[in-house]
Amino acid sequence: MSKDNFLKNSLILSLSNSTMGILRFIFSVILSKDLGPEGMGLYSLIMPIFDLFCCLVCGGLIAAISKEGAVYFDKGDYKNLNNSIKATMFFDLFWSIFIAIAVFLMAPFISNYIIKDSRSLYSIQVLCPALVFIALSSIIKGYFYGISHVTVPAIIDIVEKAIRISVVVGLIGLIHSKNITNTVTLVYIALSIGEFTSFILLYIYYRIYRRKYYTSSFQGERKSQLLFNILVVSIPLCLNGFLSTALAAISTLIIPLRLVVSGFSHTEALSMIGRFTGMSLSITLFPIMIVTSVSVVLVPDISQSLSKKDFFGLQSRIEGVLRFSLLVGIATLIVCLCIPKELGMLFFNRSDLGDYIKFSAISAPFVYASVTTFSILSGLGKQKAILRISILTSIEELILLYILAAIPSINIYSYGISLTITCITTLILNLIEIKGTCYITIPYSKLSIDILISILTYLIISILNNVLTLPTQNLKNIFILIFSFALFFSLTYFSNKKIN
Repeated sequence: MSKDNFLKNSLILSLSNSTMGILRFIFSVILSKDLGPEGMGLYSLIMPIFDLFCCLVCGGLIAAISKEGAVYFDKGDYKNLNNSIKATMFFDLFWSIFIAIAVFLMAPFISNYIIKDSRSLYSIQVLCPALVFIALSSIIKGYFYGISHVTVPAIIDIVEKAIRISVVVGLIGLIHSKNITNTVTLVYIALSIGEFTSFILLYIYYRIYRRKYYTSSFQGERKSQLLFNILVVSIPLCLNGFLSTALAAISTLIIPLRLVVSGFSHTEALSMIGRFTGMSLSITLFPIMIVTSVSVVLVPDISQSLSKKDFFGLQSRIEGVLRFSLLVGIATLIVCLCIPKELGMLFFNRSDLGDYIKFSAISAPFVYASVTTFSILSGLGKQKAILRISILTSIEELILLYILAAIPSINIYSYGISLTITCITTLILNLIEIKGTCYITIPYSKLSIDILISILTYLIISILNNVLTLPTQNLKNIFILIFSFALFFSLTYFSNKKIN
């Protein structure tokens, strides 16, 4: 993948994910109004279970197909590229249907004994069809990422999110149910409808693009061998995703139980979870969409650099993306520390989110950087290292949550503490693994200047927040939000040019 393609695709995905992030915020605001904190808490408990089974049906497929596909496409070997997609789709169709049926039959057990809230039963059942659509969609997305046509999945993701919001608003407005069980179920029905629409659109565009890249002078390999090549890469990633997601799901489900131990009622525990993870954390992690966009493009880019033995370009790319992700995290931290209460009012019209936002923001630089390091390891073919590190940090998170959430004075803040500590651990271990494979340097001079710029930006924004007067508070908050990121990145850009 050329430098121009990398930057172009990163920009396209960043713009797409920015739009997705805005739609996601709109979705969160709608949910917070219709579900309330308790309903948001229940919604947050069901989602990790869904994510767990998503990992089982399609974990690692996007990365595996984009990595293998990028090599085939770069060589002009379109026959093996298309046959890889066919073989993988045939296999994953039957596998995902089997898992969906199993989940549907196990829904009462999952609801009563794992989530421990019978109101989640219907939501789990209506999610089962979505597992099949997500599995097949992930294969086609991997194809488009591999051939460097990221625009198609980017646009379709936006359409899917818009459809989901429209269906949620329509169903809730039509039924007018005040029952949390029914409302949460409607939200997950909308998710299944959105994923179905996304798959249909992706498949249509896949058939169109496949005709452009069909003829090939290369000898076609057996489809079983092509499938094996994909599974060799995807199964370790799938296992990693499943185990780490399972541990994350256990961590999420254990929080309400431990909060009850610390003296809160189940309803209070769900409300606290809804405010922290469903609202505050969504604000803190909003800009991560930019980092994940770059990370998605990074996997096939690293794969191509290795195949061409372009080690200097590889080093430059890794160092640049790592620093970029860290800067986005630092900018997010600055904004959340300066105007936490204002952000809660701006996005959720709640005045009780300030402390949660401020506390969760501490983890932002480490979360953003660690996400990038996982993509780097995936591109370097370090699936075993990813599995080992993910399991280790997930166990660390589980232990921290189990101990800290039961302490009354810490309660839900245990989630923020464990997130920060585990992401620092992840970042250190991943960097050690990366440096053991390829040469990268830590630019201490640039980091020192970045820290000074961060402090300066914080002081400027704090002063501006106190002296600035605009017609409405929301207008002022939006201005400060945009100005903070613009100021921080302008200062780091010009300082970087000066150092160079």
